[in-house]
Amino acid sequence: MSAGSPALLDEDALTRARWELLEASAREDQRAFTAALDAVEGTLAASPAPRWAAWSHAFTARRLLFEHDVTAAGHQVTAARAAADDCPADAERALALAYLAHLEVIADRFEAALHLAVDASLLTDQVPADAPSRALHQAHLWLSLALTRLDLEELAVAQALRGHRVAAELDDPAARWQLLRLCAQQHAELAQTVHRRGDEVRAARLAAVALRCSFSAGDMAAEGGFEPPDDEADLLAVVHGWALTLSGDLEDTVPALRRVRDRIAAEGSPWLRGYADLALSRLLSRVAGPPDALGAEAEEAADLLYEAASAFAGAGDRRRYRQCLLELGRTTAALGRAAEALQWLEAYRTETVRVHHRSRELWAEMFVRRSRLREAERQTALMRRHALEDPLTGLGNRRSAERRLAELDPATGPVALAVVDIDRFKSINDAHSHLHGDAVLRRLAELLRLHCRTGDEVYRWAGDEFLVVLPGAQEGQAVVAMERVRAAVGDCDWAALGLRGDVTVSIGIATSHPGAPRSWRQLFDDADLNLFAAKRAGRDTVSTDGDGSPVPLPAPHTSVDELVDELLGARAPRPPGWAFAPDEEDAP
Repeated sequence: MSAGSPALLDEDALTRARWELLEASAREDQRAFTAALDAVEGTLAASPAPRWAAWSHAFTARRLLFEHDVTAAGHQVTAARAAADDCPADAERALALAYLAHLEVIADRFEAALHLAVDASLLTDQVPADAPSRALHQAHLWLSLALTRLDLEELAVAQALRGHRVAAELDDPAARWQLLRLCAQQHAELAQTVHRRGDEVRAARLAAVALRCSFSAGDMAAEGGFEPPDDEADLLAVVHGWALTLSGDLEDTVPALRRVRDRIAAEGSPWLRGYADLALSRLLSRVAGPPDALGAEAEEAADLLYEAASAFAGAGDRRRYRQCLLELGRTTAALGRAAEALQWLEAYRTETVRVHHRSRELWAEMFVRRSRLREAERQTALMRRHALEDPLTGLGNRRSAERRLAELDPATGPVALAVVDIDRFKSINDAHSHLHGDAVLRRLAELLRLHCRTGDEVYRWAGDEFLVVLPGAQEGQAVVAMERVRAAVGDCDWAALGLRGDVTVSIGIATSHPGAPRSWRQLFDDADLNLFAAKRAGRDTVSTDGDGSPVPLPAPHTSVDELVDELLGARAPRPPGWAFAPDEEDAP
């Protein structure tokens, strides 16, 4: 398709083109990437959707990086980030940011890359665990690749494993194979780093994991589940040989890795050739013998390292370029070429000092950034709590209650509201103190929590007035529950709070059922009117809909369970005392 016919591609076609471009980009295959981008570039640029605008700029940036135009690529990445900010905070956006992070690493802009990687990681954390998708799987893949180039290998391995878990949930053999290959590669690379630090035990353990992942990927291909592209299969073969080397299997690995390297040299991308050269050079260095008896293998290893360094420099892979410089210095020193060794080691030192200085600054900044983020989250949670919680009783406040009431749908099932008011509360404050009044309010909140039904919700509405939402309650059920509350308040030992006399409550109840639904405002107004009826009837009373008179309890029953069965409509036997268990305490 030419760039002049953008309308010929629909959303599905653009999505397929994006996966093709990402695959070519991951393989560092410039020719395949450029050909695929030429086919859809006009359509991407013409799409009004922010998502495709972001990808248009991102893929243009990748093309410019292939062409070594770092400055122009940076402008495209900035435009892509701006377009991505207009997209929903989901796995698709996480994938775009992770890919942009990878591009920024290639451009040697570590600071921007690290910021993008952090943002992408935070977005992946917000995706529900039960929502795997190809976009999420790819976000973890590109995060892993970016973190590797940022020298954050432990985090890169963690992202690869998370991506593998997502891929395992997808009906996509290609995705599972790709992440198995990536897990094998990341574990092998981390094993190499750990080996260089002298921890042979952990290096062998990591190499064993790499081999398991490699064997699993091979089994998928052998069983017909997925046939990977040739360059991907070659990359896995290099990783497999590398893992065998780290596991101590040297002699049998040399000819196999040579064959893979020769095939890649003829057909593979420059980056893949460099990767194969680096792996083979490390294997040859191990079989070359002691430093005082180095043979042709050491000379060949040095030549391969030089080729690998050139390939990685051309591909913009600064991390592996630095590794080649270090190993060139060590290998040429062992060969007795001191002047050449000093040259390579000085180049490595210059590269490393520059990167480490920048890394220290970045880590300091990122520590502050993450700390501020956590503080902002804490402050948000605190503000939400202050906005929706009554600080004295710990119950939901009026704002919280109104939110809950607005969610009620009386047409779908019965519901009851109860308004609870402390009798003569002003006299308690006047006769004792406001501190005593506060203690009464806290105790009443505890009694409401303890004696309301499981699932009922308690709020402090205002002053000494409380609201109870009883979902699914018929009038009789609400009366039983509120009578239990009223009796518990009357039986409470208020003298323990320093009061001279008892405390009682009056309660008004209103109910709604699907046959005659009422809005929550109507329910509340009716419950409030019934509360006034309870006050006029002498207080310490529960009043409900009807003529406003107090509602008598049902006739005596032979047991509590019979009362529960009748008024709560129980259809199955309940444990004795179920509705009246004194230790039943539920959060509102």
